Amino acid sequence: MFTAELRTAIADDRVDLAVHSFKDLPTAPDPRFVIAAIPPRADARDALVARDGLVLGELPAGATIGTSSVRRAAQLRALGLGLEIRPLRGNLDSRLNRVGSGELDAIVVARAGLARIGRLEAITETLEPVQMLPAPAQGALAIECRSGDADLVAMLSELDDADTRVAVTAERVLLAELEAGCSAPVGAIAEVVESIDEDGNVFDELSLRACVAATDGSDVIRASGIGTADRAAELGRSVAGELFELGARELMDSQR
Repeated sequence: MFTAELRTAIADDRVDLAVHSFKDLPTAPDPRFVIAAIPPRADARDALVARDGLVLGELPAGATIGTSSVRRAAQLRALGLGLEIRPLRGNLDSRLNRVGSGELDAIVVARAGLARIGRLEAITETLEPVQMLPAPAQGALAIECRSGDADLVAMLSELDDADTRVAVTAERVLLAELEAGCSAPVGAIAEVVESIDEDGNVFDELSLRACVAATDGSDVIRASGIGTADRAAELGRSVAGELFELGARELMDSQR
């Protein structure tokens, strides 16, 4: 809803541009607008903030852990730690206070959000993608303006980061192929990585890891792929296709 209001303001010429959290934008293109720049991405990983400095594996069975995300909740349940997942709402400060007050044993939030409000010291563990895959485009910003404003598009394009754009493109194409919204239990992370060929030459490739999880944690389907940066969209479609072959469509249909 908030994203829609910002887009309306751009379309009505009340503002020239908007800065979005990219993971909150719909995957369907809107010809009225263009993502003129995607600045360098912040750390895309999720973070645990727990009482007494605990890490995830140290939380006892039955510990209460808050999250606003279906994706995070599904992956937490899939770890089989016996945690009690509770809904979490409010701004980041109010969420952190629920741990400080003892109402919750821990919360899981985006590390990038904590970085942007200067609260990285609250993190007790940064969760690696092998534990919890982040939301597609998590940690990335999208600077959007009217598609017909060529001068502004050119100006904003100076802020664009090529590696971030190709990574986010692969993740969001995958999400679109799965026809899953931003609240679905889909995780994905793409990264530009260095590889070495048989002759010892170093070159860049784009790696994509993704998962679809059952909301109750009973199943997690994972897939990955690697390709060239100039074929980011094709990589997203390819990994989505692998997820479908492994049963992702049936799993998502069973959750609806």
